[in-house]
Formats: sequence, structure tokens, C-alpha cells
Amino acid sequence: MAHILVIDDEKSIRNTLKDVLEYEKHTVDVAVDGLEGLDKFNKGEYDLVLCDIKMPQMDGMEVLEKIFAQTNETPVVMISGHGNIDTAVEAIKKGAFDFIEKPLDLNRLLITIRNATDKSNLLNETKVLRKRVNKSNEIIGESKVIKTLLEMTDRIAPTDARVLITGYNGTGKELIAKRIHDRSLRSSGPFIEVNCAAIPSELIESELFGHEKGAFTSAIKDRKGKFELAQNGTLFLDEIGDMSLSAQAKVLRALQESKITRVGGDKEIKVDVRIIAATNKDLKKEIESANFREDLYHRLSVILLQVPSLNERIEDIPLLANHFAGIICNEYGMQEKIIKEEAIAELQKINWTGNIREFRNVIERLIILCDKEISGKDILAFAKPISN
Repeated sequence: MAHILVIDDEKSIRNTLKDVLEYEKHTVDVAVDGLEGLDKFNKGEYDLVLCDIKMPQMDGMEVLEKIFAQTNETPVVMISGHGNIDTAVEAIKKGAFDFIEKPLDLNRLLITIRNATDKSNLLNETKVLRKRVNKSNEIIGESKVIKTLLEMTDRIAPTDARVLITGYNGTGKELIAKRIHDRSLRSSGPFIEVNCAAIPSELIESELFGHEKGAFTSAIKDRKGKFELAQNGTLFLDEIGDMSLSAQAKVLRALQESKITRVGGDKEIKVDVRIIAATNKDLKKEIESANFREDLYHRLSVILLQVPSLNERIEDIPLLANHFAGIICNEYGMQEKIIKEEAIAELQKINWTGNIREFRNVIERLIILCDKEISGKDILAFAKPISN
């Protein structure tokens, strides 16, 4: 149930609201005017505020403005015995969740409170999910190579420089790209990802640049491409080494002119995006083999970042193991398991060809199959694929 603050200078209204809301299993604090209400709001944590408009010392509109100067996440419902359309509109414009006239219709009030607290609960759940996502997307490590990489990442993030990220599969190239975006001046804009290896060559141009209705058989309506969707944000071209040569030519033109043309169209569309690309291939060898355009390579590689393999930073394995164990145990609703030092030592002996992705999968396997403590014997038994 919700924790509600009632601000009203009429004692009968305060008492009635308190009785009704407590009967509905909510917890209620009351304030006799705007000053006391604001003081209680600043000291407490409330899921909802019910605030009268006409009050001595500080009226409800001023209370609403001061609350929204601090946070826009707590729903505020305005109540008034002198209401009119203009007052209601002004309250909503200033951020009020709803406006209710006196005498109060208790059924409507309860429905409004339910809707407002549902919104508050949804915001809280979103916060939790964001924290969980951010935690799972952290780049964990104290090794020299990781510290150097992160320092470089944070230095280039505020610029608009194009970045080419290289490294083996599973090393965390996407996390580096997201870190650059999150610390950039474009962080409020979209982060759009395209996996160039997962899209058939005949569809990649439509995916990147969009298409006009009728451009091909299944084009039943106009469709924006990833360049347009990433406007004022970041476009992450993952596995760009697998992009077809024809698409490479169009990407090069888009980078040179900051314009794109949809498939089947002739109108030029201006785009303002930052490009971050990534690949697990040696693009210089691909250029020698005529599989990748040298001019595009030079356009993309203003900044080159090499993400180290897990084998190059085995000193980070203790941190990574405990980090993933905590996340996985939380996801499964398990008590956190202890990874013994002997187990860490065995993990550090493994050749991690799949890098961080493989390592996380192994930790998840150990969490599922092992008891409260994960030992060195458990690593030998479960960390490697079972052979016949």
C-alpha cells in the first residue's frame, strides 16, 4: 500500500481523507498548510501527495512547483473547493497528476489514487530494472589493460570522433560502445545497434537506410532505417567486417555527406549521428583481400580501440567471477554462493576462447550445479564441456 501525504488547511477534510485512506490500508501523514506539507515532504518518502490549492502562507500551486523542482516522480493530486477549468488546466500544466473538486467524490478519489500509485510503482520498478541492466552492463576489471582502455574510452566519449573497436568475439565490444555513448554529449539521444553479420546482404541497405513504399515486393509502407532512427544519437555498426561492398559504399557516402537516401527513393535526408563500429576481423587483411574498402576503414578509424581478450587479463577473473555470481544468484533468487580461492586459481588456468561471454556462461553453470561453496574440484568437473 501507498504512503500518502495530505496537505489541507481544513481539519474536517484532513480527518476524512486520513480515515478513508487508512481504511484502504494506506499509511497517511497530514499537514495543516503548505509550509508544513513541504517540510514533511522533504523529510519523508511519499508515493503520493494530495494537496489543497487555497491555503494560508503557501498555496497549493506553490507547493506543487516546489515539489516538482525537486522531483517529478511523486504524483501530486490537487484538490480545491474553488475549482474551474482554468485552475485545473494550470495545475496539470505545472505537473499535477490530476485535479479533483470539493466536495470530494470518494469513489473518484480512490480511483485516482490507485492510478497514481500504479504510476509510482511502475517508476520504481523501472528504476530497479535500470539498475539491474546497468549493473549487468558494467565493465569489470582492475588490470592495467582494462584501466588503459577505460581511460581512453572516457577521454574520447565527449567528442564526436568516429571509433573502431576491435577484439575477439565475446570480449565486450558492445559494452565499450555503450559506455562511449552514455558518457557522450549524445547520451540523451538513441543508441541504435546493427549487427551487420546477422542481416542478409540483400537486406542490409534497407535496414541501414530505410525504404520507400513499393521499393520491393514486401515494402508495403515507408520505413525509416537505422541511420534515421539514430538521429542525434549513436549508431553502432557491430561486425562491420561482414558488411557487403555495396552497403559499404553507401555507408561511406553517408559519412562523407551526412546524408542518406532510402532504398527506392531519390530524396536526400540529412542525418546527424555518431558512428561507432566494431569487428572481430583484421580489416587490413580484409582490405588486401578486396573484402573491405580502404577508404571506409580510414573514415571509421579516427579512434582505434582494441578490447583485450580474457586470457590477456586473467588477474580480473576474481572480480569477474564474483560479479557474475552475484548477478546470477540474484536473477535465480538464490543465496549468493562463495567461490573459493582454489576455484579462482583453476578458472585462471582455462584457455577462454569465448572470452567474457564464455566465462559468464561457465559461472552460471557452476551456480546451478554446485552447492553453497564452489571448489576447485567443481571447476574441473563442470567448467569445461563434458567429453565422451
